[in-house]
Amino acid sequence: MSFDGIVTRAATNELNNVLQSGRIMKIYQPTDTELVFTVRSQRTKHTLLLSAHPSYARFHLTNDQYHNPKEPPMLCMLLRKHLVGGFIEKIEQVDMERIVKIHIRTRNEIGDETYKTLIIEVMGKHSNILLVDEQEGHILDSIKHLPPSQNRHRTIMPGRPYKRPPEQGKISPVELEPAQLLKKLDFNAGRLDKQILSIVMGFSPMITKEIAEKAGMGGPSGYEAAYEEVRNRILDHSYEPQVKRGDKEQFYVLPLKAFGEEKETFSTVSDMLDAFYSGKAERDRVKQQAGDLFRFLKNERDKNQRKIKKHEDTLKKSEAAGDYQKLGELLTAHMHLVQTGDESVTVVDYYDPDQKEMSIELNPNKTPSENAQSYFQTYQKLKKSKQVVQKEIEKADIEITYFERLIQQVETAREEDIEEIREELREQGYMKKKNASPGRKKNQPEKPSPETFRSSDGTMIYVGRNNKQNEYLTNRMAGKSDIWLHAKDIPGSHVVIKDENPSEDTLLEAAQLAANFSKSSRSSSVPVDYTQIRHVKKPSGAKPGFVTYDNQQTLFVTPDASYVRTMKKQAEE
Repeated sequence: MSFDGIVTRAATNELNNVLQSGRIMKIYQPTDTELVFTVRSQRTKHTLLLSAHPSYARFHLTNDQYHNPKEPPMLCMLLRKHLVGGFIEKIEQVDMERIVKIHIRTRNEIGDETYKTLIIEVMGKHSNILLVDEQEGHILDSIKHLPPSQNRHRTIMPGRPYKRPPEQGKISPVELEPAQLLKKLDFNAGRLDKQILSIVMGFSPMITKEIAEKAGMGGPSGYEAAYEEVRNRILDHSYEPQVKRGDKEQFYVLPLKAFGEEKETFSTVSDMLDAFYSGKAERDRVKQQAGDLFRFLKNERDKNQRKIKKHEDTLKKSEAAGDYQKLGELLTAHMHLVQTGDESVTVVDYYDPDQKEMSIELNPNKTPSENAQSYFQTYQKLKKSKQVVQKEIEKADIEITYFERLIQQVETAREEDIEEIREELREQGYMKKKNASPGRKKNQPEKPSPETFRSSDGTMIYVGRNNKQNEYLTNRMAGKSDIWLHAKDIPGSHVVIKDENPSEDTLLEAAQLAANFSKSSRSSSVPVDYTQIRHVKKPSGAKPGFVTYDNQQTLFVTPDASYVRTMKKQAEE
């Protein structure tokens, strides 16, 4: 990914065109690093996301839904006090830096007109969002504070004057003509993409490598032409938002050779950023919140895997049970040759076609009869252990499958799904149950809420994101004739089409959901089984979420996350 100065310019230009003169209606702060604004502009409500996330800092219009906390944080209340009801005068980028200012005209408590500036700094782990009083020039508050003890050159605290991050001595491409760039390049030194990176403001390694590749062996004229093409696109705001799919996803607002054909194009910069980042920050939060849960599940799975290995060793030993029976019988037949105190005896092996002799070890402290009985007892013990161990291996296999399924659910879970997984583990006895608060009534568990999607022809499709949702969806919510789908033979979500005779397109779209919400979400040609709900059964005593089914047919799909986004968006409209 590369949220550089060019992407910042493209996003700023787009937001300024859409939101200029818009009125701020609502402000939420769903997380410590994210702010969500509802802005009414050009007779339409828009949702603006501002994020200072250390890995996913960004700003754009969004179609995603964000949870509004019951208790708004202090910063959120301050922003509501100063900005709700205000009008966006202008959105501008500072030079070609990843710094954007949203100028807002509003009124104070006594009705006087005042001006505030919301500043977004997209700078990796140093990203920040600040509210500044335009007239005074001081910071009213910010998402992240930076006291003098951490940085004496740039303090970010309420009441302190706002200072820009230190400049790097680069030149904006808006001002830097192609001929001027050529004069600054040393063609004898090589590594021209690195040189351009150190000269031009707002350029990332992604775009400087593209310039070098386009220039090829063309020398100065090749570099001049390649740079001029990029510069003209920047000046004209001629953007082509696109996301490169595959193992390493990337986005950019200019066409890049490196993206090849594996790319998805978008009509707006916000749509591109929304599609690329959608769910990433939430999954990061879920990963942090569910870190202990993930480790617990992994430990339980690994524990059962070790248990199977131990049982398999025992099973291997039990295969020698017949040898001990044979030794006991041979010793009994040759009892007359054995004296108490003997450490071994040589006997004829009647089971050998050649009647060869063999030596049998003895315990000198036991009588001949006790030695024979010892061999028979070992035989019986190993024979019995084989049956017990096989059952234990079957049990451990079931446990491993169960925990694999839960691990997959945690990896794709939303924030609201995590507590249901914890509750299931408490109910199954894997985790301690929560102690009820004294004097409080026991809270009634909330009804599970499978995620809702809508196919291209308007048919509703539901996806269970954990076992509680899977069981509720399959056993209670779905009708007997509805179509049920699941990725074949791998952990994944239950998917239900609320239609007994869906179109072929809807069936394929539902199969996409089943594949995307499975352990094979990054694989190609994933088999997905589908059948009517009436053919899906939960065996007695089975683990939560486990079912058997028959009368199925199988589709093969290659998971594509764009289907998920499209169907989610259609469900919300």
